[in-house]
Amino acid sequence: MSINTLLNKKLRVINTGLSSFKDNLDQVGAEAVQVKWKPPVDVNSKSASAIAANKQKIDEANKKALEIILNGKPALIGLEIAINVIPGMKKNLILHSGPPITWDRMCGPTRGAIIGALIYEGLANTPEESEKLAASGKIEYAPCHEHSSVGPMAGIISASMPVFIVKNETNGNLAFCTQNEGLGKVLRYGAFSADVIERLKWMEKVMYPILKSAVEKLGKIDLKNLIAQALHMGDEVHNRNRAGNSLLYRALAPAIVETANKKEDAISVLNFINGNDHFFLNLSMPAAKCCLDAARNIPFSSIAIVMARNGTDFGVQLAGTGNKWFVDKALLPDALFFPGYTKDDANPDIGDSSITETLGLGGFAIASAPAIVQFVGGTANDAVQYTLDMYEITAGENNVYQIPYLNFRGTPTGIDVRKVIEKNITPFIDTGVAHKNPGVGQVGAGVLSAPMEPFRKAFEGLGKEII
Repeated sequence: MSINTLLNKKLRVINTGLSSFKDNLDQVGAEAVQVKWKPPVDVNSKSASAIAANKQKIDEANKKALEIILNGKPALIGLEIAINVIPGMKKNLILHSGPPITWDRMCGPTRGAIIGALIYEGLANTPEESEKLAASGKIEYAPCHEHSSVGPMAGIISASMPVFIVKNETNGNLAFCTQNEGLGKVLRYGAFSADVIERLKWMEKVMYPILKSAVEKLGKIDLKNLIAQALHMGDEVHNRNRAGNSLLYRALAPAIVETANKKEDAISVLNFINGNDHFFLNLSMPAAKCCLDAARNIPFSSIAIVMARNGTDFGVQLAGTGNKWFVDKALLPDALFFPGYTKDDANPDIGDSSITETLGLGGFAIASAPAIVQFVGGTANDAVQYTLDMYEITAGENNVYQIPYLNFRGTPTGIDVRKVIEKNITPFIDTGVAHKNPGVGQVGAGVLSAPMEPFRKAFEGLGKEII
């Protein structure tokens, strides 16, 4: 095409730079298309060279890791008191969400939840006594993830708390999680008032033995099957669990009615589950955890098996780097806040619930649950695009968990840190929001993209591992 012919035609622009360039063209009526492209993240050259030189080994390791993850079969097999089943649990140990952290760096919600847990355990009588004990050095702290466990938001698990036992029937490993308390002023959001402790005691003394007997009667509940059905019914099993909760209720209710000693207790437990749309979250999380844990310690693998936040830090672990944490600052979610609260009240991102995204659920499957993006004024098209973006940074697609709107395409699964760096795209997460001060509780819900720095550190850490 000659220059004269070109200038005589209507110009159309393909913009690969800042989107503001396209905005300017739109304002003057020019036809323009924005290319979604970002330059790769700047990383250590030695690590980059080592990873490039070992591409085939990494690809083979990732294929193995993905196969293990996809073949995982999580099932609820029972309930028990934490100290009796969680590896390494003891009376003076408090487990928390996210990577390792000390009391002096803990955020308000985590501190508030620990204050409440120590009162619940009878180790302190008042919040003041509890806070003093928490800071004394007599209480030990560790990530849930380092004890085969997961916890939403603050993620606190103490010795006397009942936990679900979820087994990966393919590999035999277990994962544990507490029972979900509901929304609002609850321990996991940092609240510790008398009614919070009273609810926890009811869950221990009434709900736990009833659920334990019901699951024993059933033998097990196939969580993989429930999650697959829930995705077809409008859930993404992180922030939206209405379908999962309903399916769980149908599975449990007959056994609860049959095994409960007191009719009034059975009614109270069934009403609690029915009125708590997030109850299933505390099963989808350990279901994801036990599938991902089975892929630990695969040399050369660049697939993430943990994303977790403690309200201060955001941490990542890879299948190919053992139990090493790659950590940086947690970010504030983009949220819809409850009346009377604003972003100034919000604590940075917190919780182990991003284990769902790590498996390819939650924000990765948000195209199955577009109602969630209404939290931040988004549209159904936005939800679809978020999921499509996640295919760009994953090693494969799930063979069971499918998205109806995408013609039953499998959810994007197996976050490949190489692709995160190459595409400059970080995982998309939907989440709840806790008040930054202890004792207040939940103030909203929203979404965010994970910070890049932990993934850059993970990429470089893998490079150093294989140099």
